[in-house]
Amino acid sequence: MYLQWNSPRQLRLPLKHPLSKNRKGKTTKSPFPSPPLWVRLGGGFQCSMARWLIADSGSTKTDWILRASDGTQTELHTDGINPARDARDIIYNVLYHQLLTQLPATDGLQAVYFYGAGCIEPFSQTVQSVISELLPGCVVEVESDLLGAARALCGHEPGIACILGTGSNSCLYNGKHIEKHTPPLGFILGDEGSGSFLGKTLLNGLFKGILPATLKQAFCDKYNMTLPDIIGRIYRQPAANTFLASLVPFIAEHRSHPDIHNMLVDAFHLFIVRNIVVYGHKELPIHCVGGIAYQFTDELRESAAAEDMQIGRILRKPIESIVQYHLN
Repeated sequence: MYLQWNSPRQLRLPLKHPLSKNRKGKTTKSPFPSPPLWVRLGGGFQCSMARWLIADSGSTKTDWILRASDGTQTELHTDGINPARDARDIIYNVLYHQLLTQLPATDGLQAVYFYGAGCIEPFSQTVQSVISELLPGCVVEVESDLLGAARALCGHEPGIACILGTGSNSCLYNGKHIEKHTPPLGFILGDEGSGSFLGKTLLNGLFKGILPATLKQAFCDKYNMTLPDIIGRIYRQPAANTFLASLVPFIAEHRSHPDIHNMLVDAFHLFIVRNIVVYGHKELPIHCVGGIAYQFTDELRESAAAEDMQIGRILRKPIESIVQYHLN
């Protein structure tokens, strides 16, 4: 199966097709690099591709799996796409310059399943339109990263699905759709249990004297930052949530310290109480995906036990299990 573009215009090339005619009818070579995927056939562009393309996108990185009809899989990586943050041209450039240049020629793309941060209405329509433009003729499904996590963690069974990474999120999943969702409210108003929340709680404890002076000294030695440096980094520079989450390695390094242990358990307990208990289904397991849940599994289980709840599956990354969901 081949997908064919009838003209360079349909690809919205930023410059000219690599071999195009100028106004005098002479063939010229465009300075725009032609992706190795494309070949010139019969006056159009044709692309031979695999059966499925599945994506799990965060705000900083997107993991892709290209699954061929013979079952072989190829992992690809691009910059993150968040349509709630990124303009259409940015999304287009990421997909055109980073994704299409990596796609090998296989045996015919049938569908693209894209799960990403910020992929809620109406923003998800932007991602869908760009993918449909670049890969016409295939089914395109764009859903939230939370639904992707639910499908990866629960499959076709009901459960509670959570994301614990730089940010946090959760939902009550019925095996097909998200039934209930507690808004996470972001790192300023919410995101309990997330990497950014842990970083914020750590700094609060260190500089207000709640945590021991020995931990504060260890922190200052490790990061060589004063309080004014930290205030400036958080309030005067972008991506404060990412900076706060970058402090998690210090927490992991000192997790055996009783005060850090209690801080972790309290943070996860707050996440469960404010986001999970409200679903009213304590009998369902709490499944989690993300680096924070994966790294601090013991503390997370302790927090859940305090509410008579159990932690189920924990995945560092959801994409392999998302593939299995679509296979079943």
